[in-house]
Amino acid sequence: MTSEALSPNELVDVLVVGFGIAGACAAISAAEAGASVLVIERASAPGGSSALSGGELYLGGGTSVQKACGFEDTPDDMFAFLCAALGPHADAEKLRVYCDDSADHFDWLVDHGVDFTPSLYDAPTWMPPTTDGLMWLGENSWPFDTVATPAPRGHRPPAPYFAGKLLMEALVAAGAEAGVRTVVDTRATSLVVEDGRVVGVRVRQYGVERELRARRGVVLTTGGFVDDERMLADHAPALLGHGKVSDGLDDGSGILMAQEIGAATRRMHAHEVALTVLPALAARGILVNAHGQRFINEDTYPGTISHTAVTNQPGPYWVVVDERGFEDVPEADRWGVRPTHVAETLAELEQDLAMPSGSLEMTVTAYNRCADAGEDPWFHKALRWLRPLQPPYAAIDVAAGFHPGDRASAATGTGIAGFTLGGLHTTPDGAVQSLAGAPVPGLWAAGRSTSGIHGEGYISGTSLGDGSYFGRRAGRSAASGRS
Repeated sequence: MTSEALSPNELVDVLVVGFGIAGACAAISAAEAGASVLVIERASAPGGSSALSGGELYLGGGTSVQKACGFEDTPDDMFAFLCAALGPHADAEKLRVYCDDSADHFDWLVDHGVDFTPSLYDAPTWMPPTTDGLMWLGENSWPFDTVATPAPRGHRPPAPYFAGKLLMEALVAAGAEAGVRTVVDTRATSLVVEDGRVVGVRVRQYGVERELRARRGVVLTTGGFVDDERMLADHAPALLGHGKVSDGLDDGSGILMAQEIGAATRRMHAHEVALTVLPALAARGILVNAHGQRFINEDTYPGTISHTAVTNQPGPYWVVVDERGFEDVPEADRWGVRPTHVAETLAELEQDLAMPSGSLEMTVTAYNRCADAGEDPWFHKALRWLRPLQPPYAAIDVAAGFHPGDRASAATGTGIAGFTLGGLHTTPDGAVQSLAGAPVPGLWAAGRSTSGIHGEGYISGTSLGDGSYFGRRAGRSAASGRS
């Protein structure tokens, strides 16, 4: 896809604002529906935060990769898991169509150049250090294994650690093949409205301001608002002071432009939060709060661990592991993590960690007794990871961060990073709703500029999955010109 200069009087059928995964899929779908499409991107190249991500797409319902790895899956099991994992208050209407269409959406992505290796990374992790195309995201951990038949649904392009670049390269190329035009270094400043309908966007490029017109519709795919401190303070203050998972341009601009013309928002408080706890170590040891207490099964999805810790537990948080547990972690999956404290006894360790006297000893004694008996009655850690801890002991301060591959952690200082999940209120076809509850004529949106499938929870891959799938629906709907 080549970048072009803007002509003085641009007129296209569909104008897409923002070129992450939602914008790419919206543009491709609109073009394949017969519309002329222009994408404008504020940065100097396509990709956005999607290109900097781990690249996981949450897909299921019986994809070819799942079948190749020996797993049967259904839309109903996928729906049951996501309702539990993304709730409470997940958007059931959007989730239902997302799950029902998931296997077909996987095929669409493959048809548009996204590659997935038919192999499974079978251990807890944020991002595999391998090129495996399938990963677990908590489906096989308690309590999720009690509500749906477990099946791995994290699908990712073949790259170790961060695979978002490969994902976006494929979709950018597919857009070019579909005839989508793109213009970069162009910032949208406001929407153009005539007779109650959105008919274009005002933009600024290299200091020159102009209006771009759209015959059928405008699609906003401008990302969330984690990079705007004022919006965070107003809507998602839990993220203030922590690291940001973004390309630095998720400033809520698209949300604000739509609000200026009467668009409604939804669940603006919702957010994803990631604690830099290393799953491979936590599963082999225990995770404790500042009082030396366990509070979750350490083999579950690390995002679930993060939410539970940051929202409900006193910090700092520590992974406590023994020598065998640390040595069992493959070097590639240690992410540069080293113990911050080592001690021969638990009494010494809890003193070093400023925990109440006897607290950590009590926790480990109870944990070891249950591990010897082959059960974890409090938190139900899987037997695969349940083993008594033996001296010497090590503690890892999760606030110290980690360095997957050669890339520094996004979390700085607090060991916590996140992004926003709330945004414009849209229908499953991406039509932006007004404060009165009716569609805003001529305006669609998708991705993190909208309130998607999420409630209070999060699972890796559901942002890229949500953005790509509902981006397609928004692009197709905008191409029709009918909300």
